[in-house]
Amino acid sequence: MLRNYLTTALRAFRRNWNYSVINVVGLTLSLACCLLLFIVIRYELSFDRHHANADRTYRMVRHFTKPEEGFNVGIPLPLLAALRNDFPELKHQLTFIHDIRGPLIAAEDTRTKGTMRRFQEANGVVAFAEPEYFRLFDYQWISGNPATALNRPGTAVLSEELARKYFGDADPMGKKLKMNNKLDVLVSGVVQNPPVTSSIPFKMLVSFASLKQYGANTNWDDWNSSYTGAQLYLMLPKNTTAEAMERKLVPFLHKYVKGEDARNQLYELDPLTEIHYSTELSNYSERTISKSMIWAMALIGLFLLVTACVNFVNLATAQAIRRSKEVGVRKVLGSSRTQLVRQFLGETGFLTGLAVVLALLIANVSLSSVAELLNVKLPTTLLNDPTVLGFVLLLAVFTTVLAGFYPALVLSGYQPVLALKGKIRGSGSGQLTLRRSLIVLQFTISQTLIIGTVIVYNQMDYFRNADLGFRKDAIVMIPIPEKKPGQLESLRAKLTGLPGIGSMSFGISSPSARGNWWTGFRYENREKEEDYSVVMRPSDTSYIHTYGLKLIAGRINLPADTMREAVVNERFVVKLGMRKPDQILGKLIEVNGRRIPVVGVVKNFNTFSLHQETQPCILTTHRDAYGNLGIQISGNSTQVSKTLAAVEAAWSATFPDFLFKYDYLDKTIANFYAAEERLYTLFRLLAGIAIFIGCLGLYGVVAFMAESRKKEVGIRKALGASISHIFGLFSFQFLKLVLIALLIAAPIAWYFTDKWLQDFAYKIAIQWWMFALAGVMAGTIALVTVSFQSIRAALMNPVKSLRSE
Repeated sequence: MLRNYLTTALRAFRRNWNYSVINVVGLTLSLACCLLLFIVIRYELSFDRHHANADRTYRMVRHFTKPEEGFNVGIPLPLLAALRNDFPELKHQLTFIHDIRGPLIAAEDTRTKGTMRRFQEANGVVAFAEPEYFRLFDYQWISGNPATALNRPGTAVLSEELARKYFGDADPMGKKLKMNNKLDVLVSGVVQNPPVTSSIPFKMLVSFASLKQYGANTNWDDWNSSYTGAQLYLMLPKNTTAEAMERKLVPFLHKYVKGEDARNQLYELDPLTEIHYSTELSNYSERTISKSMIWAMALIGLFLLVTACVNFVNLATAQAIRRSKEVGVRKVLGSSRTQLVRQFLGETGFLTGLAVVLALLIANVSLSSVAELLNVKLPTTLLNDPTVLGFVLLLAVFTTVLAGFYPALVLSGYQPVLALKGKIRGSGSGQLTLRRSLIVLQFTISQTLIIGTVIVYNQMDYFRNADLGFRKDAIVMIPIPEKKPGQLESLRAKLTGLPGIGSMSFGISSPSARGNWWTGFRYENREKEEDYSVVMRPSDTSYIHTYGLKLIAGRINLPADTMREAVVNERFVVKLGMRKPDQILGKLIEVNGRRIPVVGVVKNFNTFSLHQETQPCILTTHRDAYGNLGIQISGNSTQVSKTLAAVEAAWSATFPDFLFKYDYLDKTIANFYAAEERLYTLFRLLAGIAIFIGCLGLYGVVAFMAESRKKEVGIRKALGASISHIFGLFSFQFLKLVLIALLIAAPIAWYFTDKWLQDFAYKIAIQWWMFALAGVMAGTIALVTVSFQSIRAALMNPVKSLRSE
């Protein structure tokens, strides 16, 4: 029986090879996309699930309710001891993590005794952690004891990767490391590399007891000051819920924080398993994705599969009349309807099986490109992953049923008498309505993706060209290590006058930055601080000129090593209720215990990315806080290379114990929108595939229509019909279907893209022309697809077409 089904399927494939190829190509592309999207979705959904107690582990977050709602993952340092004191049940289920951004690590050179090798690490590699860290988070230990590895100051645990990087094949236990040339630690443990699906990806963990010696980014006794990289994690007892714990944290907060500061904030618990999906909050891996984006990818994969299956149904029902006599003969010879259904499903399964094999090959070859596009770590091969192979099998069965069940029912339902007499009509109103409906469905999916692509492109174009309020082009950002007195002045002297350098400035960061120093302040002689925080931008007096900030009132502050004067932005003035910038000039503000006058106002500039609104900001001199050097560079590529080489020589002479590195400011700002760039590329790719699959099906349907209406076309031509008339005969009905699809797709696309745009403080307005453009594009694509077959039919000699009948 199976052999008979296979023989019949092969005959049908050969007899209708052109339609079979269309189906196989469409199914192959859609199945390959579904498979790749499944792998990406599985990767994204697996974040932080490898910890045994992940469902009971939470990150503490501060929720500010006034004057503007906001969240901060940075936790004040005194909170840890207070929690252990007030909640004894959490004593060993709390851990504080304090990351070190871009540290320089020096390791003993095992080949040359007494020398050190230096390594510049990226963000998210090194952090200070409490000993309880290894109670909450699971690691596979190679050397050392998780219970004691971080108990003492001056100890560190390395991942297997870093241990090999620093010490080669030598035993790393007890070996010496030096962090940023100021803290010595000994290796007390080695663990396997953390999974790539971790929001806490640290590969070097230093005992938290060493943080005071190293120097924290925030005050150890200040309940309001915080650093985003200092985060607290806790594991709740089995009989405690997050909601119950949050209720207990309300009186706890009021015990240690008084007045408005306590009333305007709450402590909340963010589940560890949800950190990867909290796009409004940062995490140590510096990578998030929204759950809605994940489900959108799943929905797009399903759409692509449905589009390919629609092709199959359309072509199968269109060709039904050709196989009616075959069905009649089989029924006369005793075949039951069930047997015929199995036969036709078997033919669909044969084509699906062929498509699955091709899809597996395409997906396997495309893995590395997809991983690079979406910034994910995917396996190198799919063929040895049982979950993937199981999904492929399930997908094959689902596709076979979805694509083949209805055509099988139609074909197997023919009455043998009518079939043998040739009285079956494949273009009956029911089948014709179905085919049109399925074409509308295809173009609805395609146009939804096109509209989404157009809107995402325009938002990305807005990001690229928006006026940020400062200069970003041709500026090189160079991190400044911990400095000694006179080093900044020495570096400036070495750089001054170098060819190609227009201006330079020391500051805490560029005008737009991911990490920011937030602080409260007191205005004039008011009894208490304002009920909102402001962004501090410690910077020298060249900052405004180097970054092209626009001074609109007053003057630039005078040179100083400490906070002496302040320049504020317009937002700062407006928040204080003033209408004109010059109203604040000469007024005093108290920041970090120092009262300083406001001497100037600059036009607003984006303090963050365009995801967030511009915040009140203070520019003031504060030498100890300078962590970056911004240099404006000019010239062609050769001249810029020479300038950078000279800058590196000057920098290395000033900081001989550190490694030189730099980034272009415009590239750094572009990285703020890397997730949106990936989304745009993904939309563009998937929209193109959906359109291509839809056009394959449309081409097949038109080809069948042209063949089945040869006699009609011949008669029309004999009666004087022009080529344009014949072209319009085939094209007009499909343009109507495209228009109907646009009317359905427009509100769907508007809803989802409008929801996506809500994540940005600064965004484009969705306009009517975006939908019209999508309609024109879809209509043009449909016309081009239809035109080949319709013009071919129109050019056919009517004598031949009528004689063939």
